[in-house]
Amino acid sequence: MSREDLFNFDVLVIGSGAAGLTLALDLAADYRVAVLSKGEMSAGSTARAQGGIAAVLEQGDTFESHVEDTIVAGAGLNNRAAVEFVVERAPAAVEVLNKLGVRFNVGETPEQPFHLTREGGHSRRRIVHVDDATGYAVQNALVAKAMAEPNITFFGNRFAVDLITERHTANGGERHCYGAYIFNAETSSVERFTARATVLATGGASRVYLYSTNPDGSTGDGIAMAWRAGCRVANMEFNQFHPTCLYHPQVKNFLITEAMRGEGAHLKLPDGTRFMPDFHPDAELAPRDIVARAIDHEMKRLGVPHVLLDISHRDPDFVISHFPTIYRRLLELDIDITKEPIPVVPAAHYTCGGVLSDLAGHTDLPGLYAIGEAAHSGLHGANRMASNSLLECLVFGHAAAEDIRNRMNGYPAPPEAAPWDESRVEDSDEAVVVTHNWAELRQFMWDYVGIVRTTKRLERAQHRVKLLRREIQEYYGNFRVTRDLLELRNLVTVADLIVRSALARKESRGLHYTLDYPELLPDARDTILEPWAVS
Repeated sequence: MSREDLFNFDVLVIGSGAAGLTLALDLAADYRVAVLSKGEMSAGSTARAQGGIAAVLEQGDTFESHVEDTIVAGAGLNNRAAVEFVVERAPAAVEVLNKLGVRFNVGETPEQPFHLTREGGHSRRRIVHVDDATGYAVQNALVAKAMAEPNITFFGNRFAVDLITERHTANGGERHCYGAYIFNAETSSVERFTARATVLATGGASRVYLYSTNPDGSTGDGIAMAWRAGCRVANMEFNQFHPTCLYHPQVKNFLITEAMRGEGAHLKLPDGTRFMPDFHPDAELAPRDIVARAIDHEMKRLGVPHVLLDISHRDPDFVISHFPTIYRRLLELDIDITKEPIPVVPAAHYTCGGVLSDLAGHTDLPGLYAIGEAAHSGLHGANRMASNSLLECLVFGHAAAEDIRNRMNGYPAPPEAAPWDESRVEDSDEAVVVTHNWAELRQFMWDYVGIVRTTKRLERAQHRVKLLRREIQEYYGNFRVTRDLLELRNLVTVADLIVRSALARKESRGLHYTLDYPELLPDARDTILEPWAVS
């Protein structure tokens, strides 16, 4: 392999969603930044976010109210300092997007420039949005701005393999992250991307489950790579299942935004009976974990494949104007939401845990940052509150960029990393192994590590994870890497972390609900896994 496989930048950003692009734009004036994406720049989760961005923008609302709502939704496990840090920076983050040209829905008075909606867990209307396609608008604005920056270079169809540390250099040296080995899907070769600072903005890991609202690329790559490089991870047992994913034979991962319930939609049984008032005083506006668990309970009790979400009692013009994307997409499927209810089921949606990081995005590995869904900052606790996710990306993108700027002079220049060695592997003639193991992994994670858990189910999952890990690692060691193999390797690592974390928590809190430990312990403690303490 020649030096043509070697790319050197000041900052390497793995991931092209809201977190990664926000950071890249902040640094582009002074540093050469590489932004890597698995596919197109807008192929990640950001563009799929329908609801909006939570921020205190309404007269009478307060930072403290937003903080308390977030901590209540997070079942008290949140890091209050992290929550305050994000909430207090939310209005400024919205203003940055506004100046970038994101056309948020406008309010009705000069005193209220933005139209605000309310979502589950929020005590006030504080969700600024662009119809029901906020993430799409935000992503497009960030990409357009970044594409115009000469110091930002985009690389598409790239899949991260592993982080480059001092172990991959000729002279060793101090512990530091110097970039990553990256698989180029267009040439089927592994390239070396080196940098003084490396940022994991790789998103979550919800594709570890059979049913998910996430794009195919949400395979926990950053979390798995950081773990293999010696970083701690936290709270991986908290996997958020969005309560309302469209149930349809042709469309498997179309999300029905939380905002629809915020505007009065009712959850109903097949016979038309509402059921959420029986589970929580806030009914459909209860936190997501409660709504998802209630739907799961009713589906299992009645033996039905889905429940119904009904907003047809609202004025048709109101429904169409507030939810134009959903209205058009479902009309293509012969569902008119102004006249009939929507069949919905819960689906894996958000990874609340991740790489342990501080308020500047620092991880345990010097030179490595984790931001957005890949990170565990302490913001979400045991359950993420609606519309705090895009906000998290924006705030920590800015914070990590500021920290990199302050520390860059102290970061060592990356030494040349060893080339990727393929001298002892060959092309696989049994790709079915990858396909089969992928399907098996996602099936047993759905069956045994889903919305409602038991110790017996978790132990069954743990046994299967161990078998798959050995088989996948042996396969990885003998054959040339492919996209599917890399993602499967990361998914089985993430599955192992989720199961270990779930077994360690002897209570039911937030998104982790187990029939064997249904009570809440008096002390809220994070589950922190240390790679040096795990065999």
